[in-house]
Amino acid sequence: MKRALLAAGAALAFTAPAIAREKPVDLVDPFVGTLADFGQLSPAAVAPYGMVQLGPDTDPANHAGYDYAARSLRGFSHTRAVGVGCGGGGGDLLVSLLPEGSGALVPLDKASERAGAGLYRVTYANGITADMTATRGAGLLRFTVSQTGRYLLRFDAAHAYTRRHAARLTAEGTDLRATLTAGTVCDEGAYTIHSASRITVDGTPRAAAGTITGNQASLALDLRRGAVVEVRTGLSTVDPAAAAGVRDTELGTRSFATVLAGTRARWQRELSRVRIDASREQRALFYTSLFRVMQTPVAIDDPDGRHRGSDGQVHRSAPGTTRYASWALWDNYRTQMPLIAILDPDRAADIARSLLALYGEGKQRWSTRTEPFLTVRTEHAGVALLDFYRRGIRGFDARAALAGMVRESETLQRDTPDQQIEAAYDDWAVAELAGELGEQAIAERFRAKALSYRKMWRSVFENLGPDADVVKARGLYQGTLWQYRWAPVFDLDWMVATLGRERFLQELDRFFADGLYNMTNQPDIHTPWLYAALGRPDKTRDLVHRYLTEPVDHPYTNAGKRPVPFRGRSFALAPQGYADGMDDDAGAMSAWYVFGALGFYPLVPGKPDLVTTAPLVKHADIAAKNPRGTSRN
Repeated sequence: MKRALLAAGAALAFTAPAIAREKPVDLVDPFVGTLADFGQLSPAAVAPYGMVQLGPDTDPANHAGYDYAARSLRGFSHTRAVGVGCGGGGGDLLVSLLPEGSGALVPLDKASERAGAGLYRVTYANGITADMTATRGAGLLRFTVSQTGRYLLRFDAAHAYTRRHAARLTAEGTDLRATLTAGTVCDEGAYTIHSASRITVDGTPRAAAGTITGNQASLALDLRRGAVVEVRTGLSTVDPAAAAGVRDTELGTRSFATVLAGTRARWQRELSRVRIDASREQRALFYTSLFRVMQTPVAIDDPDGRHRGSDGQVHRSAPGTTRYASWALWDNYRTQMPLIAILDPDRAADIARSLLALYGEGKQRWSTRTEPFLTVRTEHAGVALLDFYRRGIRGFDARAALAGMVRESETLQRDTPDQQIEAAYDDWAVAELAGELGEQAIAERFRAKALSYRKMWRSVFENLGPDADVVKARGLYQGTLWQYRWAPVFDLDWMVATLGRERFLQELDRFFADGLYNMTNQPDIHTPWLYAALGRPDKTRDLVHRYLTEPVDHPYTNAGKRPVPFRGRSFALAPQGYADGMDDDAGAMSAWYVFGALGFYPLVPGKPDLVTTAPLVKHADIAAKNPRGTSRN
C-alpha cells in the first residue's frame, strides 16, 4: 500500500528562515477555550507541566472553575484539570480577599482581566487587584487594595469541582497547612494533596489564620490604601511539611516579578522547541495550542525527589529523573503523548518511567482511591510505552513494562464493539513490544489474541446497518458505529484489504460528505489522515486545513446527535475557542491542531511513522534532542 510517511529519525524540519517576531511566550492567549462548554479551559497561571493552576473561580463556572462570560467572582483556587469533561476536577484551596461584610460572590471587572503564560490578573470588588503566578509546585497570589479599610482573607478547603471527601486545616506558626482529599475527574477515584500557605502584608509575615472553623479559615486585616497582601502556597503529594518545603524552595522570598519572569522564561524555552513562520493569528493559535499540550501530565516530585504513588505510598525518584501524574490517556495517547515524544524525548523518558510505575502501584482503568493528584484514566498506557520505545526512548525498563501490559490484558473490558477494538489495540501493543524484545512466544500469542477482534469487526462494521449513525448504539462509548469503524488503525492494511481499496476510499468519502465525522471527540479524530496513508495527501490536506481554519457543522455530542448541528470553528483564537461540547481533553485536541499545522500526524501510536501532507504554516523548525542528548533539527 502506498503511503506518505515520515519515518522516525528522519529530519523533522521544513526549510526555515530566521524567524524573529514576537516571542512564542508573548503570543499565548490563555483565554482561548474558556467560554462555557467550548473547551472547558481556564486562564489560570501555570508553569510547564506544573501541579499548580492558580486561577479564578467564577459564578457561573465551567468545568475548570471559570467562565469567560461570568461577571461574579468567588475567589482563586490552586488546582484544576485541563479540559477533561465530566464536571472537571480540582479547585483545591480557594482563597479570597474581600472587604468585611462582603458576600461569597463579588463583581469582577472584565475590562481589567489579563492573562498570559504564567500570569493571571483581575480587578474585582470595586478596587481589589489580584495578580497570580505559579511555579511547578507553588503559587503566588498577590492582592493590592485601592481603599483603606478592614478586609477578610479567607481560605476555603471544602471547595472542589468534584466531591470533597475530607479536608483539614491547621495553623502552625506563620503557616496555614491543609490536607485535602477529593474525587478524581468523574469521581471515579480519589486523590489527596497537601498545602502550606504563608501570608505577608507589605512584606511583613502575618499569623497563619485568625479563625479556623471546620474547613474554613479567615484572617481580619486592617489595610491602608495601596497595601499588598501576598499568599505563597506550596503543594506536595507527601504531607503539609513537605508542601512548606516546596514553597520555600520554589518561591522563597523572591518578588512576584522575579517569580513571574522565571516561569515565563521556562515557557519560552519549552514553546521554542518549535519555531514557525505563519500569520500572526496562526502563530498565536499555534503557540496557545502548544501551551495547552505542555500542561499535562504534571511533575509531582518535591525538591528532594519524594512523591506519593498511585498506591498512596511515599516513593523517591532517582536523581535526575522526575515522576509525573495526572493522566488522561484514553484521550491523549493518540496525539499529545506522541507529540511530547517528538519534541521532548528526555521528558518522554520520565513520563514512560512514570507510566511503568503505575503497573506496580495498583493501576486501574480510570484511577485508584489513593492517587497523588487529580487524574482521569490510564487506558492504553501500554500503547504509549510502545510508542515511546519505538521513537528511540529507552530510559525505562521495557521488559517490566511488557510484564505489566501482559497482566493488564486479563482485566480489559471486551463486551461492546468499541471495547473489543480498544482491547485489541492494547494486545497488539503487547505483541509488538514482545517482538522488539525478542519474546517471540508472547508476541505470537498476543498477536493472535489481538487479531481475534476481526470476526466482530466483520459482523458489526463491514456492512453497517440502520443504527450506524446512532451515538452509543450497541453500548458504544460516546460515538457511533460509523466513527468506531475506522478505529483499528493498528490493523489498517487488513481493513483496506477486507473492504477493498476502492470501496474503503468511497466509504471514507461518504463519511465526510454526509457529515458523519465528529471533530469534538477522540474516537475518529484520526480519520482525515487515512487518506494520506492511502496515497491521497491532497484529500487529507483539504480536510485538515478546513477543520483548522473554517466554520463547519458539528452535529454530535457525547450523548447523542443534535437536531440542528452547531456550526463554528473547531479551533479559534477566542474564548469560544473550540466547537460546542469539544473538550481539549488534557492537550489531546491542542496536539491535533499542532500536528495539523505542521502537516504530519501519528496515525498509528505504537508505530514510529508519521503520515504527511502539506502544512498550514509556511515554514517550521523543530528543535528537539535525541534520547541520547544530541541535537536533532
